Amino acid sequence: MIRDVPKESRPRERLVMNGPESLADHELLAILLRTGTKEESALQLAHRLLHHFEGLRQLKDATIEEMTSLKGIGTAKAIQILAALELGRRISRLSYHERYVIRSPEDGAKYVMNDMRFLSQEHFVAIYLNTKNQVIHRKTVFIGSLNASIVHPREVFKEAIKRSAASIICAHNHPSGDPTPSREDLEVTKRLVECGRMIGIEVLDHLIIGDQKFISLKEKGYM
Repeated sequence: MIRDVPKESRPRERLVMNGPESLADHELLAILLRTGTKEESALQLAHRLLHHFEGLRQLKDATIEEMTSLKGIGTAKAIQILAALELGRRISRLSYHERYVIRSPEDGAKYVMNDMRFLSQEHFVAIYLNTKNQVIHRKTVFIGSLNASIVHPREVFKEAIKRSAASIICAHNHPSGDPTPSREDLEVTKRLVECGRMIGIEVLDHLIIGDQKFISLKEKGYM
């Protein structure tokens, strides 16, 4: 049983320590199954399931009825597997063409304007881009009045490194509706640009969002 397997060899523990790519197909499947039967562990059940369908290629097209025909695979387990396979199928169909491309300050402002123009507090958002200037992730890093000591570069660039981003665009809103930059805005921008230069991730722009208007600190010559 799984409990008899050394802890460092169990699929869940190995996934946490080494990442999902380090696991074999049957180990990933065992994590989905969660439990085995009285006669076999989740690992053994997963191995048998893959063997029955001759690998993932046929398993991905299996029906609930086909899966539940195997001893140890009930409806709940079959549903979990089908849901995971469908997610994988949908991810594989995603195209880079579906990603928003930012080629100008106007593109960046358009991307966040509707979400940020009516916020009652300042939100500092980082937009992470790949080498083609396509948005790969967006994260609200901080909520509250901007201050260079609070908006820490570590929080901004940690996500950039995690996502393998090539560059970043920062944006924050002014609840007053007036996007005129403050001294704090300029200090935060300068600090982020310097940190980005040191680690090789360029801060392309810092957009200040007002009510249906914005200012690009890049265009204004502050970067």
